[in-house]
Amino acid sequence: MAKNDERNQFQIARQDGRNCFVESKSDCFEIGKAHLEFAQYDTSRPEGQRFTNHVHIYMDMAEFLHLAHTILNDSMHIRMKSQKEAMAQGRGQTAPLFQSLGGVSAEVLTRRGKARPDGMSLSRSVQLFVGEKKDYLLTAQSGAGQTDQKGLIVPRYGSKPENRVSIAMNWPELTKFVLITKVHYEGWLSAFYHERRALMQQRNEVQ
Repeated sequence: MAKNDERNQFQIARQDGRNCFVESKSDCFEIGKAHLEFAQYDTSRPEGQRFTNHVHIYMDMAEFLHLAHTILNDSMHIRMKSQKEAMAQGRGQTAPLFQSLGGVSAEVLTRRGKARPDGMSLSRSVQLFVGEKKDYLLTAQSGAGQTDQKGLIVPRYGSKPENRVSIAMNWPELTKFVLITKVHYEGWLSAFYHERRALMQQRNEVQ
């Protein structure tokens, strides 16, 4: 298998922007996660060194499905239009329509032999904003983080993350992206239960 084919073997949905993209992947369904890979690239660089920003987001599937539900039932789009109108009138705020925080704690990084030089946790976050030229702006960031009292890893990099990738999407593009991911997960889940049922039947026959 070619190196590029190997990297793309779990890709189920992709949205491209200007010198950037976001991919939805199926490789973390087994652990109940939606895997979103964000990348920004420079085609003038040598092959294999073209990524200038790169963020992996691992979102709990329940949280992703809730986000998908708000998008597919149009409630997210209603909020987007309302906020965009308010912003046009000078009344709106740039608060995200959606936000998910995650990452890897300093303790886990150390245990894996990947401790950060600053000794902090690795924060990863994804946010959905009202867009300017398009309806939405899906943004992923990573950088120094800190584990709070609830065990949540919160950003501690201020306004300058180590990596940041933003993809502008219109209404249909965002809808298709989450819908394809949702359908693939439901298909995987159905196959998982079917396989488990078949194994149970085999065990019962042996007994």
